[in-house]
Amino acid sequence: MISTMFASDIIAPRPNAPVKHLITALGTSTQQKGNSFVSKIWGNSKEPRPVIYDDYKSVYADKQVDIVYVGTPHSLHRQNCLDAIAAGKHVLCEKPLTINAREAKEVIDAARAKGVALMEAVWTRFFPCVQELQKHLHEHKSIGDIRRAFIEYGAALPISSLGPESRLRDPALGAGALLDIGMYTLMYASVIMGQNLLGTEHPVPEVISAMSITDGIDESNVNVLTYADGTRERVAVCTSTLLSRGPKEFARIEGSEGSITLHTAKGPSCPTSFVLKRGGEETKFAFENPPGTAGFVFEADSFALDVLNGRLENQVMPLDETLRMMALMDGIRDQGGLKYPQDQ
Repeated sequence: MISTMFASDIIAPRPNAPVKHLITALGTSTQQKGNSFVSKIWGNSKEPRPVIYDDYKSVYADKQVDIVYVGTPHSLHRQNCLDAIAAGKHVLCEKPLTINAREAKEVIDAARAKGVALMEAVWTRFFPCVQELQKHLHEHKSIGDIRRAFIEYGAALPISSLGPESRLRDPALGAGALLDIGMYTLMYASVIMGQNLLGTEHPVPEVISAMSITDGIDESNVNVLTYADGTRERVAVCTSTLLSRGPKEFARIEGSEGSITLHTAKGPSCPTSFVLKRGGEETKFAFENPPGTAGFVFEADSFALDVLNGRLENQVMPLDETLRMMALMDGIRDQGGLKYPQDQ
């Protein structure tokens, strides 16, 4: 699903796009699956169709490929990234970059040693809605001093009806609410409370966590992040669940001089607007994606421009931020008693 959305986005016609993307190769398990994928995505598009390989190594060896996009299940990210990096390719890898921080550090160290660009594809950070939200919170101080934030992400998935081999149920594949959708709530907490600081510069919160674990995966989790700020504490309450759909108004931020609510039409990973309330007045800020896209173009453009300009790390999603977030989720899983085979 995610690869379908990503590929559809970057071949969509955009007259004013800052960069032109060309999908030159596709790696899949069979030619039949590859043909079906290409027919579905390209349809009547005039964009050149990619060469279809029935393995991944041929993609890494293809001299026409500059960037490898990894859209496989979580558990495969580590090896996919390491193989692409070893071949000298730049890598844009879906979130989470890996299952845990130890694996993430291995991949990041490999990219830095090879001298190739690497970015975790946390697409939400690149949305204009999130970029403008950060300005209002930390530059314009539109609601004064931030006090509290509540962020929730709910997805109604048929977990109980799926087989144990499903990516959504198998712990070996990184199943569970935290890695799938909970990391978005933690991302928002970072955006709201982090003062625009990332990675090692981001303030370190105290974290209290609780998980509802069934058959080795977390179906729901609650995480309370407390940021000490002098004599005042700021708190972010983050919840995620795979058992029920969350509201369209998925987040509320309270400040000393007002509040902001975040809204979505499709899910918290795709924010579409926020409403600023201050002094009895209410202002709505709404944002639209380029026609025919879901919003993956923002991260794709940013990473492509990094590669074109010789930058090995992205300013919006630097590698130390990926490491910080992976370590944060490792700590949350430790508190909840959730272990994956990759943690051994």
